[in-house]
Amino acid sequence: MSMTALLAAPDRVVPRTVTLRVFRWSPGERERSQTYEVAAGADSTVLDALVEIQRRQDPTLAFRYACRVGMCGSCAMVVNGRERWACRTRLVTLGDAVDVRPLYHFPLLRDLVVDMAPFVARMQAVGAALVPAPGAPGYAQVPGDGAERRGIDPAIECIGCGMCVSACTMVAHNPRFPGPAALNRAFTLQLDPRDAGRDDRWRALTSDDALWRCHGQGNCTAVCPMGLAPTTSIARLRRMATRRLFGLA
Repeated sequence: MSMTALLAAPDRVVPRTVTLRVFRWSPGERERSQTYEVAAGADSTVLDALVEIQRRQDPTLAFRYACRVGMCGSCAMVVNGRERWACRTRLVTLGDAVDVRPLYHFPLLRDLVVDMAPFVARMQAVGAALVPAPGAPGYAQVPGDGAERRGIDPAIECIGCGMCVSACTMVAHNPRFPGPAALNRAFTLQLDPRDAGRDDRWRALTSDDALWRCHGQGNCTAVCPMGLAPTTSIARLRRMATRRLFGLA
């Protein structure tokens, strides 16, 4: 179709050119920013642009993705200074120049790919795994409208993307701080009557570098793509811990 016909078609949008400034690094090299230009349609995403670059312009560009539909969190990165899912961020919302860099506070592997091992380690540090109580049923029935479920429902959809950790200033300041995702997970477990690890978990949570170190800035809540509020979970954990320390729980 000619450009004249394309412009005349009411149901077509002419792709525009977007400039991507992408963070580049690999072991043995210096950090740098590399510029690419891509054609973006109305629904093109940052991930679409990165895939286009890798396939047609620069096969050495490294980034991580899996589902491409906003479910796995693998494509989390910092776009124009804010943590986002690349697969859910449309270029049309970002302007004609887009800066892309890896998540903060994670070891770099290459380009936009970070090592998620510290994320797992932070979870382990607060015992963020269910410890089945003796005699607990193999399959628990938790009514969706029950009090137990209502208590944790706003906090259980974390998919481990790491965006909240990247946005957390306390993680940057104190490497021993578990971070918002781990504390959010701990909150759900402390309210789970099937769990037998609560006492050990409280010892980890009330240590010098854990629960009390959160400054409540809310950066984690602001960037969570699942709409969770780790700041609220941490505040509720603090109230629970305070009542426990004073023998009120």
